[in-house]
Amino acid sequence: MSLPNSTFQVGVVLDLDSLVGRIGLSCLTMSRSDFYSVHSNYTTRLVLNVMDSKGQIIDAAASALTLLKDVEVDAIIGPQKSGHTNFLVGLGDRAHVPIISFSATSPFPPQTPYFFQTALRDDAQVGAIASLVRDFGWSQIVIIYEDSDYGNGIVPYLSNAFQDVNVRVSYRSIIPVSATDEFLLQELYKMKTMQTRVFVVHISSSIASKLFPKAKEAGMMNEGYAWIVTSGLMDLLYSMDSHVVDTMQGVLGVKPLIPRSRKLRSFANRWKQKFLKDNPSIFQAELSLLGLWAYDTLWALAMAAERVKFREPNSLQNTGAINSFNLFTPAMSQTGPKLLKELSEITFQGLSGTFSLVNRKVEPSSFQILNVVGSGERELGIWTPSRGILSKGNINVTNSSKKSLRGIIWPGESTVVPRGWEVPVSGKKLQIGVPAESGFTEYLKVERDPQTKASKVSGYYIDLFDSVMKALPFAVTYVYVPFEKPDGSSAGSYDDLAYQVFLQKYDAVVGDITITANRSKYVDFTLPFADGGVNSIVPITYDDPNDNWIFLKPLTKELWVTAIALFVLTGVALWILEHRFNNAFRGPPSQHAGLIFYFPFMSLVFAQRERIMSNLARLVVVVWMFVVLILSSTYTASLSARLTVQRLQPAVTDVNELIKNEDYVGCRNGSFVIHLLKDLGFKESNIRSCNHPEDCDEALAKGSKNGGISALFSVMPYAKLFLAKYCDKYTTVGPTHRSEGYAYVFPKGSPLVAHVSRAILELTENGRISELERQWFKNPTCKADDTITSTSISLKSFKTLFGITCSITTSCLIVFLITYLYKNRDFIRRISNSSITIWSKARAISRHFEQRDPKFCGSKENASSTFPGNLGPSVIVPVSLEEMSDAAGDISPNSQQTDAANPSTV
Repeated sequence: MSLPNSTFQVGVVLDLDSLVGRIGLSCLTMSRSDFYSVHSNYTTRLVLNVMDSKGQIIDAAASALTLLKDVEVDAIIGPQKSGHTNFLVGLGDRAHVPIISFSATSPFPPQTPYFFQTALRDDAQVGAIASLVRDFGWSQIVIIYEDSDYGNGIVPYLSNAFQDVNVRVSYRSIIPVSATDEFLLQELYKMKTMQTRVFVVHISSSIASKLFPKAKEAGMMNEGYAWIVTSGLMDLLYSMDSHVVDTMQGVLGVKPLIPRSRKLRSFANRWKQKFLKDNPSIFQAELSLLGLWAYDTLWALAMAAERVKFREPNSLQNTGAINSFNLFTPAMSQTGPKLLKELSEITFQGLSGTFSLVNRKVEPSSFQILNVVGSGERELGIWTPSRGILSKGNINVTNSSKKSLRGIIWPGESTVVPRGWEVPVSGKKLQIGVPAESGFTEYLKVERDPQTKASKVSGYYIDLFDSVMKALPFAVTYVYVPFEKPDGSSAGSYDDLAYQVFLQKYDAVVGDITITANRSKYVDFTLPFADGGVNSIVPITYDDPNDNWIFLKPLTKELWVTAIALFVLTGVALWILEHRFNNAFRGPPSQHAGLIFYFPFMSLVFAQRERIMSNLARLVVVVWMFVVLILSSTYTASLSARLTVQRLQPAVTDVNELIKNEDYVGCRNGSFVIHLLKDLGFKESNIRSCNHPEDCDEALAKGSKNGGISALFSVMPYAKLFLAKYCDKYTTVGPTHRSEGYAYVFPKGSPLVAHVSRAILELTENGRISELERQWFKNPTCKADDTITSTSISLKSFKTLFGITCSITTSCLIVFLITYLYKNRDFIRRISNSSITIWSKARAISRHFEQRDPKFCGSKENASSTFPGNLGPSVIVPVSLEEMSDAAGDISPNSQQTDAANPSTV
């Protein structure tokens, strides 16, 4: 066996008066002994130079400076607390000496390559805590943490983790390190007056020894409360006094999962015997996580030192400073940079599990879920980053399913999972804000006693809310507070009222509060208890049966124009289709124009006498007769109704018409409808407030030109009640503008939202809401059975019919023209190839079309038919070469038509 030929100086800076410091030093010395008993052939030996920091930053820095200056150490294990790291790391960074801490768990370590964290950082456990809160269905929590680097470091990570699982941090309680019992009790009573009953605690064991007894004294360790402590406190539970542990019964906690092994059990037994022997003042001790991390830290450092020696045999010799040394500037170590590299590559199976440093820190691991029961802790399950929380009986399940944690003993020895919140027990009732006035007293009415000035609130909204609160599985006391000024008028808009909840002036708001996107940014809404939507209400105008122009009102202007255009189109189409075949459609131009208008209009009474010769024209006539039949029947029915029954219609039918005419419109003051009207295009100056039904009736009756309004925009519930009262004067027009319904307002993250929403669903299903509506809203006395509300028949009703008619007529014309061009293709070709002008070509084709078709010339019917007004029989005039020359100049003889030899008369 080779003897060691070099030593490796290691500084140790710990608070030797603290339990953590004693445990750490004990584990370091045992690790050194165990390592070299296993690796007896190693040629290096670690020499521990222990310095007492006494728990003070200055003492810790002075100890490190002494180690670097006098001992010239090549590594320092420490500091013990996160708050001391910056001072020691600064010295180590300057001297190029690694600083290794097994107990500083801050998530914000100094950014230097010479600092190693061999303890698991505090932020590694936030996922386990957030999963625990989420799985129990708690929606809000309170974080209690000490005002130190150790306490403050984890808070941002906890907040983000809770935000990811949709859990709200309702309050943060900051406990000073030197907090007195009076301060703790005062802070606990403050938290007791809040709704939240779930507390996440991240404090040192010394503060916990005072906090939990005071919590029990304040009645906050009873049934209904839930407490979760972080790993730092859970790891030192055994070291706390028994009376403190008794006050922590039912507390949940998390702690990094340490693999059980025979080596770990053997070491724990040896360590306990040695520790109690070396510390006779301590009667009970258990090996902590920090002790295991200290053991593995020194083991890794011993391996790294041997590797440095093995790779560079002379590296551990003459490790003195390479530059001058003064009081504040330590010399730079030659071994430190080499040791830095070797530590980053060390991997082995230690007592705490696999030891491996990634970016100079240990990798996150799984966590145990523990429950404080009796004198110690009981394991409930584990949390893994990939599978979440697994109960103790479900740990080895390979699929993704998991069971809820069972067998938990909660504070107060309860086995019922705490709800996570309660109504404050301070005796203060919930302050429920209500609008000062709603317009319709059936919905909400605020009465004030002139002597006592006390307010009495009643109405449908109040009865409904009372019924909802009675349906909750627990009792809630509350009082209604009108949102009003001292003179009784409204204190602001509905947005202002909802915002009072955000400002914590009210605990909730009840009334006609519409769910909007803007309000949902700072408050939470329950499920709606009433339908949404905004209706446009306008006055009704009646038809005068003695109106001189009433015969035009059955059809709209657009329909009249379209029907007349279709009349003309049909006449033109029939003339084109029959002109070459039928003598009745021939004659001078004036006769042609008269016939085009005459035939379609006479078909209205089926009085036309002209016979139709071509099949295409007959098809057009058949379709046209069908259209005429429908048009005339519709017109007759509509006109008869107008003359026999009182007819009413809205004065305005389109919102765009109101915007275009810049008419004044009305809505409730402070309502979200104002924003809706602006979005539709109304100017703010054209929007007038109208709160009470009587005021709205008066404004609509005046009209926009007389200081009133042309239309009233109201939410659907109020619109129904207003029209029920004034059904003979007003009606709704246009589409219903979409909006969400009415709902109750609560603070963001309030647990009451879910319970109240479920109660609304329950009352809806059992018919209680419908029963309340029948009680408050009787059948309207206003009836309008003797009136009919409708408008003139529009073009939209005949769009399909007119489309079919035009399609058939156009198709017949196209077929006729194609046939004509095909039969006379030689003539058309000669005209097209001629050198005459385009106008002359058009005149030649028109003269050719003017002739009767030769196939119908011998027809007996055509031979005897004369067109009214003609002086004699119809004559076919062939287009001769001479006439074409007269019309267009010289053309080829080949252009003469083959039918020139036909007789000139019939």
